[in-house]
Amino acid sequence: MKENKNITAKGGAPLTLLGDMVTVGMTAPDFTAYDNNMKEVRLSDFKGKNVVISVFPSIDTPVCASQTRTFNKKAASFGDDTVVLSISKDLPFALGRFCAAEGIDRNYTLSDYRPGGFALKYGFLIKEMELLSRGVIIVDKNGKIAYVEYLDDITKEPDYDKALAALKKL
Repeated sequence: MKENKNITAKGGAPLTLLGDMVTVGMTAPDFTAYDNNMKEVRLSDFKGKNVVISVFPSIDTPVCASQTRTFNKKAASFGDDTVVLSISKDLPFALGRFCAAEGIDRNYTLSDYRPGGFALKYGFLIKEMELLSRGVIIVDKNGKIAYVEYLDDITKEPDYDKALAALKKL
């Protein structure tokens, strides 16, 4: 399994990402994750739409909760041709609880708790923690990756303005 070092950290302590990291211009690998009702959801289910993939370690932390709230709020301005997938290794039940409590209704929260889903195909699995790293990926309507951000520290929020600027170009 491929190990990627010097990409991210937690509070300055280096972490290792496992899997194949993605880059702009690549065809986005299809993956399966699970919605709050344990239903399988695939990236390919959103073919023909722009897809914002918001990746975070755990919904029960302040930065991850803020990231999910922010993308939910911004999704209102995206239009019908764009969807937001917020993905972590949290169990679907925890994601559902958070969404109900916070009024998250404009993005799909997805769990990557089963092996072979998103984490390794996109290079977001943190070896030391068995959680996802933090980042944002934007996939265009043709299934090509248009934007990638792997955060250099998982305690920081993504650059929302940069991601939204890339989305607006599509």
